[in-house]
Amino acid sequence: MQSTAFQLRKGNVSPFGASLDEQGCNFSIYCPDASKVYLCLFDSNEVEIAQIQLQQRLQSKWFGFVSGVQAGQLYGYRIESKAHRKVNDEMDVGRLLIDPYAKQINRPLHWQRDAYNGEQREILGQSVFDNAGFMPKSVVTPCTDLPETVYCKLHSERPSVSHRVIYEAHIKGLTKLHPEVPEEQRGTYLGACHPAVIKHLKDLGITSVQFLPLFAFMPEPYITEKGLTNYWGYNPINFFSPEPRYANKDALSECKLMIQEYHKAGIEVILDVVFNHTAESGEPGPILSFKGLCHQHAYLQVINDEVNTPTYMNYSGCGNTINAANTFMMNMIIDALRYWVSEIGVDGFRFDLAASLGREPFDFHANAAIFKILRQDPVLKGVTMIAEPWDIGPGGYQLGQFPDYWLEVNDKFRDSVRGFWRSDTGLKADFATRLMGSRDVFRKGIRPMQTSVNNITYHDGYTLQDIVMYEQKHNLANLEDNHDGHNHNLSCNFGVEGPTEAPEIQHQREQQKRNLFATLILSQGTPHILGGDELSRSQQGNNNAYCQDNELNWFDWSLDERQKEFLAFTQHVVSLRRDNPLLARMMFDDDQFSNEVNVASAEWYRVDGSHKRDQDWTNDNHHCFALHIIEALNESDNEPTKEAQQWLYCINSSPEDVEFNLPLLLSSEHWECVLNTHINAISDYQSIPVSPLFSMPARCFCLFRKNV
Repeated sequence: MQSTAFQLRKGNVSPFGASLDEQGCNFSIYCPDASKVYLCLFDSNEVEIAQIQLQQRLQSKWFGFVSGVQAGQLYGYRIESKAHRKVNDEMDVGRLLIDPYAKQINRPLHWQRDAYNGEQREILGQSVFDNAGFMPKSVVTPCTDLPETVYCKLHSERPSVSHRVIYEAHIKGLTKLHPEVPEEQRGTYLGACHPAVIKHLKDLGITSVQFLPLFAFMPEPYITEKGLTNYWGYNPINFFSPEPRYANKDALSECKLMIQEYHKAGIEVILDVVFNHTAESGEPGPILSFKGLCHQHAYLQVINDEVNTPTYMNYSGCGNTINAANTFMMNMIIDALRYWVSEIGVDGFRFDLAASLGREPFDFHANAAIFKILRQDPVLKGVTMIAEPWDIGPGGYQLGQFPDYWLEVNDKFRDSVRGFWRSDTGLKADFATRLMGSRDVFRKGIRPMQTSVNNITYHDGYTLQDIVMYEQKHNLANLEDNHDGHNHNLSCNFGVEGPTEAPEIQHQREQQKRNLFATLILSQGTPHILGGDELSRSQQGNNNAYCQDNELNWFDWSLDERQKEFLAFTQHVVSLRRDNPLLARMMFDDDQFSNEVNVASAEWYRVDGSHKRDQDWTNDNHHCFALHIIEALNESDNEPTKEAQQWLYCINSSPEDVEFNLPLLLSSEHWECVLNTHINAISDYQSIPVSPLFSMPARCFCLFRKNV
């Protein structure tokens, strides 16, 4: 079958994918497993109108130029595989495959077993089961790279590393219930950049939005067949195409527009990317793209000698592991990152299970080839790189081991801070270390404090509200008998599991939320806020809500008075960090990472006002301390009368009130309380008397500032 409208001509081996010009389109694909490659073209109704056998081949690359092809043309590939290279007996020309370099697909991919199995018919002279009705089609898309001046402008206005505050959000959940977003835009790219949403983020003090995956994906068959879905989207089918589920009409143009609107507001966009596995899963998983084209190159495998078949290595927990050390896969990952930066406009990436990137091929190496490429690549070398520094394979936990230009998600911060404020013993020293940048992990003189991406909550786990409401996970809605999700939640319900109307418990919960959030924002490092925490969002105790595309995950923007007070508190704490550079980035003279110093002294005190001794950090009889920070003035400062800033952190994680005696506060007229987590309303801070002898309530965080 070949329409006379399309003629095959001599083409070019590079670049991969579909490259459009005025005469037609060049197609190039990597397919070492093929004996024949057929480019299949479809009309707008997805009726197959042409099957063109590519005639040119250079080693494992097949290519050709097809005249008459225009922008928007739908296409896919059918492959006749070499007998000894087929992934399994299911692979034949009935399997339509997505181009790994497709810049767009025409519709979302929903698992349907019957449609995937296909209907029997004759294709290319063979009687096969055709799955073309199941598969979305790749779309020929013109390249519209951002002009260099525009690109440079967008990427030169990012927030400084010390002022970055990251906000993690899901495109759909962010706006699905937002009353100010037009109904047709809710849950979409256009909804996510609505002025009301951007205003909320600006009012909160956010500098960077980190979106959950936008790669085109397919929910897993097992979860789909239970009537649920993969809401988070961590199951990609293509690394270039924006997910069509979040589009009104055109995913690519609307995704670009969304990012441009964030840039206009001065907010950078970080994309959560999944390069550790694909939706094709393990040996029995579906054939969608890589499995039909290059399965032995795409995925880490070992040969089972007994049956002489490959076994997929599952370091992702999703059935397969991308072989990032393979030359083709490594280059494709780099190409995809470049595309999302230069074409779509994102400012950075958070890499899911990033340890998989550094496996060469089985063991992690901090100097892996892909890390070296990223360091020197002219497009990517200045882009923000954030690692989730582990996977589930052997030697997979690599916190602190990534190259020095990476930031790393710090789970030690999360666990230490949650445990400390829960009044767990033995955590004072660890908590203080986390507060001051986790220098036990990110060493002085080697990594800046901002390397530590601090979080109390993440998309996987409890929300902030649920940390103070639930001590047991409540995941029955996931239909896995509550066996899914981790059990180490370090939470406290204050006497009642779930919601309660008891005023005392409600107050304790709100105070604990304030403790956790204030610690997150006022610790050294890069703060990461789970979107919706500022709105007191609850998932009703579900700590693994990946499959819940409903109100459990969607933000509820209707706030009661208590929730409004907490929102105001979050805005206040972020503004403290933003308006006082010393709180955001403390630079000490013993840290030779840079030659800047802005801290003259940092003194730790016991509750009686004496200096802390080494043994105090291991004394479990109390959970309290104070930290006094004095600013170091720059000698070249042209303001000789300028006085140094002074800050006093007072922390009590004990379940009991504690008497503090801090002579530092004798000059009380010069000090003011700017934070007290025991107080509900920020406006009441001004009425708090400052005295060297004062009672600190149980589980309380106070911050004092000396006026200069």
